[in-house]
Amino acid sequence: MGVSLHKPETIEEAVRLKSEDSEALFLAGGQTLIAMMNAELVEPPALISLDRISDLKGIDRQPDGAIRIGAMTSHADIASSDQLIDAHAVIGGAARVIAHPAIRTLGTIGGAVSHGDPNADYPAALVAADARFEVVGPGGRREIAAADFFLDYMTTELQENELLKAVILPPAPDRSAGHYEKFSRVDGDFATASVAVTLLLDGASKIDWIRIAVGASGPTPARSRSTACRSPAVARTWRRRSGASAWCSRTTPSSRTSACATTSPSA
Repeated sequence: MGVSLHKPETIEEAVRLKSEDSEALFLAGGQTLIAMMNAELVEPPALISLDRISDLKGIDRQPDGAIRIGAMTSHADIASSDQLIDAHAVIGGAARVIAHPAIRTLGTIGGAVSHGDPNADYPAALVAADARFEVVGPGGRREIAAADFFLDYMTTELQENELLKAVILPPAPDRSAGHYEKFSRVDGDFATASVAVTLLLDGASKIDWIRIAVGASGPTPARSRSTACRSPAVARTWRRRSGASAWCSRTTPSSRTSACATTSPSA
């Protein structure tokens, strides 16, 4: 039996089609789903293509400085965006090391996030960025924090008939920065380990707060508690945004324990 292909032009139509056929699957970039179908790992009776829904595409800066990334925005567009600066740079950094150019051109952030693979690049970066996910379904709209979205291996907070609409990054303050580092066996492979960092410097060029998330090391990203640091071991002048991984890696566990106190505003 063949697979039916639906091509809705609105989010409402896509959600309705999914509600009418719970076994149908949303088709975003298709880089993982089509491979799984070819391997007969999944056999959906129908696919609901999201490609014609313009509301799911694009990167927009909101009036308060937040960044909204539509779920159907490609990895390539995210990697090349000049809007992902300061702490938001952690997301562009993750996008730039996903697989190879062909995959980055077709694959989408919404498809990758919804798949929930802990070895993928976005989960740790989004948790470190304190992102939120806007989802829609028959029951309406809701937002889910990235830290609460990934539940287990290939398992997310998305309900059966819900659709990921957008990724929302909170405003990135001046003097903030973000960096993503990936370790893999070969270039373009899934990570064997990854780390994402966002931080803010105070007026004295010392770290005000820092968020660290580790990926590919368990069923979900592991996030450190946000901390305020005042130790000479970590309170260094910010020379280069891309230098984050260099000096963070020199912070010893003992210095973190003695020098950092948890802060509730950004925890």
